[in-house]
Amino acid sequence: MASPLDNPAWASLTGPHAHFAERRGRVLRYPEDVAPFLALPDDPGEQDWRDVAELAGPGETVVVAATAERPPSGWEVIGLTSGVQLVDEGVAAAPEPEAVRLGLADVPEMLDLVERTKPGPFRKRTVELGTYLGIRRGGALVAMAGERLHPPGYTEISAVCTDPAHRGEGLATRLVLAVAAGIRERGETPMMHAAASNTSAIRLYLSLGFALRKRPDFVAVRVPG
Repeated sequence: MASPLDNPAWASLTGPHAHFAERRGRVLRYPEDVAPFLALPDDPGEQDWRDVAELAGPGETVVVAATAERPPSGWEVIGLTSGVQLVDEGVAAAPEPEAVRLGLADVPEMLDLVERTKPGPFRKRTVELGTYLGIRRGGALVAMAGERLHPPGYTEISAVCTDPAHRGEGLATRLVLAVAAGIRERGETPMMHAAASNTSAIRLYLSLGFALRKRPDFVAVRVPG
């Protein structure tokens, strides 16, 4: 049977994140200041790709999330990130007493931390996608993790990052487990995506109780024109 995790961006934008969805035909995407991801249906055809072009605009770049699809002839693939999809199979989720809830007022610091640590796409409204937790030291934000894609029954843990000066202190682990605890409290299952090349992060997540489910790609394509 098909799973929401087979096409997680589509499942999110037709489900719990439907209020974010920008739509053209069967093509959906998040607003650009929320997330860069565009979602195609499971069986995209020529009309769907024409709708991608209409939705994004000539010459624009879109990121098709967690997919095996490739664009038709005439479209340029400008980036392809091989990834892994991981699902909770025994994560020891637990609240973190030192963690604080992050919100819109914290976005400048969150963007600065992301810029310095490069955990993946994070925009000025990404914080609206779910719960984000951080750890501060001396008042400064030094680590964070939060929720991104939200397929029905699941929530993706994302934006896991730690200031280089505080690596090795276990902050990322503590925050992942804390975000997972909040997801579990809602009766949902934590899941994650990571670049296949980020082997150290994958080893950490596997050691925490996540299991490899599949190996999707994240594909950046440029609209013709």
